[in-house]
Amino acid sequence: MGILGELQQLGRRQLVQLAALGALFSAVLALSLRTKGYVLDPDIWWHLRVGDWILQHRAVPKVGIFSRTASVRPWMAYSWVFEVVLSRIYSWFGLLGFACFGIVLSMLVSVTLFGTCYALSRSFWRSWLLTLLGSYCYVYSLYPRPVFLSMVLFNLMLCMILKAQRTGRLQILFWFPLLFLAWANVHIQFIYGLATFALYIAINAALRFLSRVRLEMSAFRAPSLPLLGLSVIFAASLAASCIGPYSYKLFVVVFQYSKATQTYSVIQELQAPPFNSLAMFAFLFVIMAAFYSVGWRKKLDAYQLSLLLVASLCAFRTVRDLWFAASSAIMVLADCPAETSDQDAVFSPTSTLALTGAMAVLAFLLSANLGFNTRGIDHSISQEYPVDAANYLRRLHPEGPLYNEYDWGGFLIWYLSDYPVVIDGRNDLYGDAYVAHHIQFSAGDRTDGNPQLDESGIVLLSKDAPLAKLLKFDSRFRLVYEDHLADVFLRNYGPGQETE
Repeated sequence: MGILGELQQLGRRQLVQLAALGALFSAVLALSLRTKGYVLDPDIWWHLRVGDWILQHRAVPKVGIFSRTASVRPWMAYSWVFEVVLSRIYSWFGLLGFACFGIVLSMLVSVTLFGTCYALSRSFWRSWLLTLLGSYCYVYSLYPRPVFLSMVLFNLMLCMILKAQRTGRLQILFWFPLLFLAWANVHIQFIYGLATFALYIAINAALRFLSRVRLEMSAFRAPSLPLLGLSVIFAASLAASCIGPYSYKLFVVVFQYSKATQTYSVIQELQAPPFNSLAMFAFLFVIMAAFYSVGWRKKLDAYQLSLLLVASLCAFRTVRDLWFAASSAIMVLADCPAETSDQDAVFSPTSTLALTGAMAVLAFLLSANLGFNTRGIDHSISQEYPVDAANYLRRLHPEGPLYNEYDWGGFLIWYLSDYPVVIDGRNDLYGDAYVAHHIQFSAGDRTDGNPQLDESGIVLLSKDAPLAKLLKFDSRFRLVYEDHLADVFLRNYGPGQETE
């Protein structure tokens, strides 16, 4: 037996595979612990405060709570289950538990990615490589937030579709109504799942129709699932997605998001991928490899080709949708099962438990060396958000209302709760035009002409913001506090009288 054969045998040993998988998950874990991305997400704080509000009022909000400019506008907390869980975790375990929840979300995406790839391919090393690529090119393209649950559920859903298509077993999809019931109550991008499933049904119907009109379809993979059964499952899934406090009105939110235009030019994560980093090129490689894989097979899979086209169009429009295209591409690459004789054995429960225990011990050891503790997390938050400036306002408690930085709105909703914010990350609440105008005004060269600023008693901005520099020369305001991160201005004239 040659060296290559010995390496192949070595690679098929479960102990070696467990070690490789542990190394992969250790890298994901270490990166999550080092970056502390969860507490740096500007949106996670308003999610936390909304969860507190839901538990306090035993209801879900219907209007723009915590905002002074949109307090009566209709608004739906479409991630309400996630927000309630987040609130409970913070209540029980404090800031450290809150941050650990973000680590768990990141790890869950990578673990699910490996599990679904392995279920499709039954090839350990292909699944390992695909998980490495996916974790690198899209898991960290966003901060951990409700969309991570969409990533997990989308992977599970697409894996089941591809598995059912390969085996012809419609029963695999019977779980879809329950899946969409949960998904629709944790994140709005359940619509991506419904659209992906609808695309499969549409391609299935189109192939059957073209075959009936006697067009030559031998180059395409024939449909293997009954159209009627698929339609019934889709209808049940659509109905299940309407079970919740907001019912069918979630689709109104989707429609409002679809009309947005201006925010795509001013919010970084809504802009097109810049392709200025290695992760972006890894993403591009995954997409191209998936297209090549579809074209290389003996039978062209019209569904997989269509899904890659649609998902790529979404991803090339906005960074926020990179995961959608990358996850689709990785599932397509995994959907080439190894020959029966080459398939790797499923890990035993004992092996899985041992790996989980080892990861838990490693997390404990790494956290001690990477500053992942309450003190380190507090420091990270104070370097990212105006904690000291907010503490100053808490002590002084001047008369508002507040005008705030866009990126700080979510944090201030939670940390400076006495002052409703002028804006935060809930773009669906404020509207496309308002968000774009606020960001452009804060980066502009004037201080007049903004009704929200004109009526404000407190202005809290980043010290590097152009508006903050201009306000130092505006006679209506005076600078009362500054630090390495923020400037605080108070109005010189209160209602009807001059202040000292």
